[in-house]
Amino acid sequence: MHTTIKVQTANFDQSELYSELQKGNVEDGAIVTFTGQVRQQNLGDDVIGLALEHYPGMTEKTIADIVSLAREKWAIGKVIVIHRVGELTVGENIVFVGVTGPHRGDCYAANEFIMDFLKIKAPFWKKEITTTGKRWLDAKSADHEKAQQWEN
Repeated sequence: MHTTIKVQTANFDQSELYSELQKGNVEDGAIVTFTGQVRQQNLGDDVIGLALEHYPGMTEKTIADIVSLAREKWAIGKVIVIHRVGELTVGENIVFVGVTGPHRGDCYAANEFIMDFLKIKAPFWKKEITTTGKRWLDAKSADHEKAQQWEN
């Protein structure tokens, strides 16, 4: 079970990450990926960019713990989680989650689970820069409610 976790300032190439999930992997019949990017509007404001900070060491461990929980729940193979930090502009990639497995259902569920828990558990801090100023973003109550569905 191969897992790659990176927290980095550099952008990532989705096609290279997909190829990494696929490379030498003849046992898995499904590959599910998700890429999040900086959106242009949020909370009714025009967004210019995001500044993301994290707690080095703890962030990677938390992500590894989330992936381990996903492995306990679903039959999955390779997992790649890349999360960017630093200053990002509209349209830039923020996060990539890729999961392989024998069947698509487990891959879809595991991918969504990993993203849901990244939003509420991983020690990232996001400052949104808008045309009207800057503000820190917290996980929304909807994010917490979404993550709670996995505990049932």
